[in-house]
Amino acid sequence: MNESHAVFVTGEFLDESERYSLSELMDICGIDDARLIEFIQYGVVEPAGEARENWRFSSLHAWRLHRAIRLQSELGLNAAGVALCLDLLDEIASLRVQLRSRRRT
Repeated sequence: MNESHAVFVTGEFLDESERYSLSELMDICGIDDARLIEFIQYGVVEPAGEARENWRFSSLHAWRLHRAIRLQSELGLNAAGVALCLDLLDEIASLRVQLRSRRRT
């Protein structure tokens, strides 16, 4: 079953099945090219597509970038710190899901 999800980012809902170009993602997230490329280099988001002009991003990328920007502005982290922080937050979320499933059994 192909289920559509929406993600709320910076005042608008984004459809998970939508794909955005590099420039569209920069507009959605309100960041410049250099900052987005730095986040890509540190693995905050990984575009689909080989060549830069063919890169595509999902709304989940936009949501993750929104979190990255917030971490950077609120905590003063550099891109490497943001990437590490997001990985740790993902791990915590995964562990919480595992814990909840164990409690149900």
